[in-house]
Amino acid sequence: MSDVSFVRTEMLPEQAPPASEVGALGWIKHNLFSSWLNSILTIISLYAVYYVLSGILPWTFQSVWNADSLNQCREIMLENWGSTHGHACWAVINDRWLQLLFGFYPSHLYWRPILALILLLVALAPVLYSDRVPTKMLIFSAIYPFLMVWLMWGGTIWGPISAALGFVVGWGVYTIVSKQLSGLFGIILGVLASVIWWLFISSYFTSAMASIIPIGMEAVESRQFGGFMLAVLLGVVAIGVSLPIGIVLALGRQSDLLIVKYLCVGFIEFIRGVPLITLLFVASLLLNLFLPPGTNFDIILRVMIMMTLFSAAYMAEVIRGGLAALPRGQYEGADSLGLNYWQAQRLIIMPQALKISIPGIVSTFIGIFKDTTLVSIIGLFDVIGLASAIRADTAWNGIYWELFAFIAALFFVVCFSMSRYSMYLERKLQTGHR
Repeated sequence: MSDVSFVRTEMLPEQAPPASEVGALGWIKHNLFSSWLNSILTIISLYAVYYVLSGILPWTFQSVWNADSLNQCREIMLENWGSTHGHACWAVINDRWLQLLFGFYPSHLYWRPILALILLLVALAPVLYSDRVPTKMLIFSAIYPFLMVWLMWGGTIWGPISAALGFVVGWGVYTIVSKQLSGLFGIILGVLASVIWWLFISSYFTSAMASIIPIGMEAVESRQFGGFMLAVLLGVVAIGVSLPIGIVLALGRQSDLLIVKYLCVGFIEFIRGVPLITLLFVASLLLNLFLPPGTNFDIILRVMIMMTLFSAAYMAEVIRGGLAALPRGQYEGADSLGLNYWQAQRLIIMPQALKISIPGIVSTFIGIFKDTTLVSIIGLFDVIGLASAIRADTAWNGIYWELFAFIAALFFVVCFSMSRYSMYLERKLQTGHR
């Protein structure tokens, strides 16, 4: 008896995979019905989704968009559907959407906050997408904060220019002093020079230049700010300023200088131990008691300062977690290259710590943006405060869900955008193995 081996001399033609293993059917099979438990959970989930959507979709689309009051909305509902239950009255949004967005900002000046928002996106482009946008646009990003203040508040253009010159003076003093003495001493003198400029020289410079070259726009009082515009304004300032302050506080908390360390620790622990609403009450009611008589400290500026400090304390702890996650070898590698403290932080330590901290940083950003709604408690008419004022109107008294659904949609768009950018940035900076 002999074995006859057979070796194939030609390849068989390729065949398509089974339809149940690829495409939509394959995805459903492997992800939704891979086992009996998953199948049961999928069916329960589909029923829950159907139950929710069966109530939300008719309420959303079988609705009234044109009416002058809630009573007129109900009359139209009765005429069309024979019931007022299960139908939305979006007419309140159609009637008051501009007020919900801009508050009491003068209607003939709406172009100014709209332009400020467009320029904000332009200023953020080189920061968020540095690999796709020319780095020269960072010059506009540095100019934008002062331009935004002028667009929103109006008045003479020399006020923002004077504020910007304070940073120029501080940088000039730092550059000169750091060449002669230590960098730390240069930083201290630079900050001191900027403060002296803003407190004692800036007002005289602004008045003199405004009398010589009167360039300005119609001024708008802070009390006229409101709506979603106010939430965006407070959120952008708190987010943009709290990150660098949080970095400084995180580094100060790890400093070997005891005074610096304990000052940073005391500030962080105090701010984190106090509710934000308490700080807002301090900004609104108590802060003026500690200022010289006759001092006019803008209410929105006070709120911005408190929200920024509150966010910076939480940001410091998030960044400190990123610093603690770095292995000791990174610090030793920086020392072996002969880098000083600030060079090591700028080139090696801080970029890695910030990459590790991206989820926590964005979560803090989203949290502080949503916390802007707390300003309604201290008398500022943000979008929540305006919703209450609209419901107090006799024409719309009794309407709830439509206003809050519109407000929720506005906040969701902004917060979801920040979340998606965070995921994009994590994928872009991913260097390790999954």
